[in-house]
Amino acid sequence: MSGCTAPVRGHRSAAAAAQCPACRYRYGRPGYGYGGGGYSAPSYSPPTYSSPSYGASAGSSSARGSGGGSTRTKARWSKPGSSVYYSAAEVRELTPVRATVENLAVRQPDLRDVFLCHAWNDRQGAAKELNDLLEAQGVQVWFSEKDIALGEPFMRSIDRGLANSRVGIVLVTPAMLATLPKGGVADKELSALLASDRLVPIVHQTTYGALREVSPLLASRNGMDTAEDTLAGVAAKIAELVTV
Repeated sequence: MSGCTAPVRGHRSAAAAAQCPACRYRYGRPGYGYGGGGYSAPSYSPPTYSSPSYGASAGSSSARGSGGGSTRTKARWSKPGSSVYYSAAEVRELTPVRATVENLAVRQPDLRDVFLCHAWNDRQGAAKELNDLLEAQGVQVWFSEKDIALGEPFMRSIDRGLANSRVGIVLVTPAMLATLPKGGVADKELSALLASDRLVPIVHQTTYGALREVSPLLASRNGMDTAEDTLAGVAAKIAELVTV
């Protein structure tokens, strides 16, 4: 009887087994082969990837802006079918702001949604971009570039804008960091907003570390950071926050 060629050639397929003078008949029988079930080519299944879990774990306590780890969740005020997700830190910091929004919506329904605090040098740049993004989402924004009429007392207009808005957002940019130590208009706006539960800082093109050196009080308020989200994404979160 001819010897098996497996030690030399191997039986890597049914065709290879058929070439072996000792095994070709055995491997041709139904139900007899590798593993007792006949040879079949190995099958390949692509790996499966689970979708990210949108839980509400707290994440890192050192995170700023939209930090708090990679976990994302819906907020209590999220609308059905919303595609907006928040970090745990954002939900934690925005919850008291949302409570203020809901309270004022009942007591003073005619208020603007948002007062936009920004540095003067950002009025035609990042501040206008954010204003336009918010308005495109249906948010009523008090923005000095369009809400202060020519010849109108500047500080009195700012005062009315603050009083007639539910939420104040502070656009923290390099220009804002340069402005605050000088005690200008933005500093006065910020002082008024810091005294309430309706302040949301938005750090843009700078860091919370840089902000902490200029305004530790403002830096202590976790808000949003465009290093971790786009300005359009931030605007979508603000729009959902202030919509009642």
